Amino acid sequence: MAGTIIGLVAIGAVYGTLCAQQTKVVLASMGPRSVWDGVYTDEQAKRGEQLYHLRCASCHGDKLTGGESAPPLAGGQFLSNWSGLTLDVLFERIRLTMPSDNPAKVGRIPKADVLAYMLSMNRFPSGKTELQYKTELLKEILIEANKQQANVTRQRVLDSARTSERMTKAVLLR
Repeated sequence: MAGTIIGLVAIGAVYGTLCAQQTKVVLASMGPRSVWDGVYTDEQAKRGEQLYHLRCASCHGDKLTGGESAPPLAGGQFLSNWSGLTLDVLFERIRLTMPSDNPAKVGRIPKADVLAYMLSMNRFPSGKTELQYKTELLKEILIEANKQQANVTRQRVLDSARTSERMTKAVLLR
């Protein structure tokens, strides 16, 4: 009997360690979850700025404030329109419709650079890795108007992972 109890305790300890490691792997694999996590580089935003002034400013304005027929790409109205969505939605809008005279004229990588410039003009921090141009990777990055909102979202994800871990342990240790 004592051997069985010791065996069950050992299994429980190993399982607890594996669950903790799994949670860390899941959280690490989530990558940047918000535009507040530095999802573009300064160099990329500088490249995007050059292209923006060449291809976009005539409609959207030199300071991204919008024009007669083009919406603003920075500031409160922009953030109100896009907050809560992921970057893939914004990127796809840019990719499929801009520049309006010939969207195919500008490729995915330069459009990601322009998006990086837009993020910088909205005062989101830069980071160490360039913003990707692949839609499936941009789906992982949430646009959030303020950092407090980003922290709330991150905490919900962490709480959900921890709850799942506790429930799994409770079921297995019954």
